[in-house]
Amino acid sequence: MFGPSALRVNPRSVALPGGVCASFAVAGYPRDVGAGWLEPLLTYPGRLDVSLHVEPVPPLVAAQRLRRQLARLESASRTDAQRGRLADFAAEAAADDAADLAASLARGHGRLFRVGLYLSVHATDPGELEAQVQRVRALAASLLLDAQPTTFRALQGWTTTLPLGHDSVKTRRVFDTAALAAAFPFTSPDLHPNLTDAPVLYGLNAYSSGVVVWDRFAQDNYNSVTIARSGAGKSYFTKLETLRLLYQGVHIAVIDPEDEYQRLCHAVGGTHIALGAPGVCFNPFDLPDGKEDDTLIRRALFVQTLIAAMLGEPLTPAARSVLDRAVLAAYRTCGITADPRTWNRRAPLLADLTSQLDLYAQTGTPNACAAADLAARLAPFVTGSYRGMFAGPTSTRPHGHLIVFSLRDLPEETRTVGMLLALDAIWRQVTDPGDRRRRLVVVDEAWMLMREDEGARFLYRLAKSARKHWAGLAVVTQDAADLLGSDLGQAVIANSATQILLRQAPQAIDKIGAAFDLTDGEKGFLLAADRGQGLLCGTATGSDRAAFTAIASQHEHRLTTTDPAELATLDHPDNSPGKELDPQ
Repeated sequence: MFGPSALRVNPRSVALPGGVCASFAVAGYPRDVGAGWLEPLLTYPGRLDVSLHVEPVPPLVAAQRLRRQLARLESASRTDAQRGRLADFAAEAAADDAADLAASLARGHGRLFRVGLYLSVHATDPGELEAQVQRVRALAASLLLDAQPTTFRALQGWTTTLPLGHDSVKTRRVFDTAALAAAFPFTSPDLHPNLTDAPVLYGLNAYSSGVVVWDRFAQDNYNSVTIARSGAGKSYFTKLETLRLLYQGVHIAVIDPEDEYQRLCHAVGGTHIALGAPGVCFNPFDLPDGKEDDTLIRRALFVQTLIAAMLGEPLTPAARSVLDRAVLAAYRTCGITADPRTWNRRAPLLADLTSQLDLYAQTGTPNACAAADLAARLAPFVTGSYRGMFAGPTSTRPHGHLIVFSLRDLPEETRTVGMLLALDAIWRQVTDPGDRRRRLVVVDEAWMLMREDEGARFLYRLAKSARKHWAGLAVVTQDAADLLGSDLGQAVIANSATQILLRQAPQAIDKIGAAFDLTDGEKGFLLAADRGQGLLCGTATGSDRAAFTAIASQHEHRLTTTDPAELATLDHPDNSPGKELDPQ
C-alpha cells in the first residue's frame, strides 16, 4: 500500500515492479544562472523526477567559511604569482565570487544554502532506460550541469528523489539567495515580470509545465483589460484572480451585471448590494466620508452627470444652470451648506430635487420651462416605475474588503444609471485620503457602460487616475468593438499594463490582432483556445507574453463556476458546503 512489494538493487539502477530507474546527482553547475533555469528538466517529455533539497546555512557559520575560502583562494593566487606560474583564471573568478558573497552576507542582502539537485530517470525496461539516461545527461550537459550516476548508491539516489524530504546522497553545493530563487519553477519562461511579495497565480503555461505568475501591482500601472467571447471563461478567470488577491489583503470592489459574484461574496464575508432589488435604495446625494473643502461642489457636479445619464442625453446649458441651482437648494433644505460642520446631516433625496425644480418652474423666469421639463422627465425615477432605487436613504453602506454591486435586478433602462452610481461609490472610497490601501475595481461586462458617453468618460477617468490612489481597474468585456471602436475605449486599453485575451470570435480576431500586435500564431491560438485558455500580454517590457490555462482548486471552482448544471448540483440539498463533490 505504501510502496513497491519488492526491489532489485543493481549498481546503477533499481528494478521496480513494472519498470526500472536510474538516479543522478548534479555535481557541477554553471557560474551564472537565469530565472527558471531548471525549466528544461521540468519539461522533459519522458518520466523524470527532479528533487531539490535545500538546507539553510547559519549566517555565522557561512561568514566563517567564506572568510576561510577567500583566504585560501587569495593565498593560492599569491603563491602562484611568487613562483612565476600562469594566472589561474578559475581561481580568480572563484575569489571574486566569494568576495561578492561575503559582502552580500555582511549587508544582510542574502543568505547561503546547501543545495542538492538529484534526478531519477524511469523506463519500462533496461534498454529503454539506457536511451533515456543518455538523453537526460545530454540535456543536463546543455545546461552546463554535471550529472553523475549514483553508482553503488542506486537505492539511496532513488529514495532521495522521492517526496520524503530526506537526502541520502548528500552531494551538495552552496547557493546564495538569488541563485536558489532562480532554481524554483515558479516562473514562466515567456515572462520576465517584476514581481513583488504578492504575485498571483494565473495558471499553467500552455506550452510547458511551468506556472504563469503575475503581479499587476508591480507594473507601470495596475489596470488590466480582459477580452473574450461569451463562454470563454473571462468571468471565471476574473473571479479566480479576485479571490487570490483577497488572500493578500487587497480591497476589491466589483460591478456585477449578472449577479455572478454573489456566491463568492457570501463565502468570504463581503458586502453584496443588489441594486434594483426590493427594499434596496442607494442615494446619490450622500456625501463621502472623507471630507475635503470641495466635497459639496463635487457631489453636486456628479449629480448633474447622473441626471444626464438618467435622461439619456447631454444637458442643455439652460437645463444645466437650473439643475445646478436646484441641487444646491435641495441640500440647503436639509441644512447642508458649504460649512463642513453641516455635512453629517441627512442628505436630500431625488424627490427633494424634483420639488426644487417644481418651485423653480413656478417662478416664471426664462429658465422655468427647462426646470419644468427636467421635473417631468425625472418623474419616473421619483414617483414612477423606476423609483425603487431612489425612494429612500441608502439601505446598505458600501463597506468591507469585498464589495459587490449587482445590477441584475435593475431594468435595462436604468442599468447604466446603476452602474454609474456604483462606480461613483467605489471612486469615493478609492480617493479617500484617510484609507490608503491596495485596491482593485472590477467592471464586468464593461460594454454596457461603454455604450453611454457619460459612462465611458467616467471609466476613462478611473483608468487614468486610479494608479495615483494605489488602485487598479480591471475591465472585462465580451464585445471588443465597444473598446476598440471608440477613442475612450482605446485609451482604456492603452492605460492597461496587463492585457488578457481569451478565446476570440473569428469576426473580431483581425481587429484584436491589430490592436494588440498579435502574431499569426497567437491569433490561431486564440481562435482554437479551449475554455479557460488565454494569452497574457504584459506591456511593461513589450515582450512579456505567455499562453496559459487557468486552474482552480476544487473549493475555488465551487465559488467561481457559473455553469448552470454545476450550480444545480451545488444547490442540491445533498451537497452541503461541508461535502465534497465527485470530481467526475
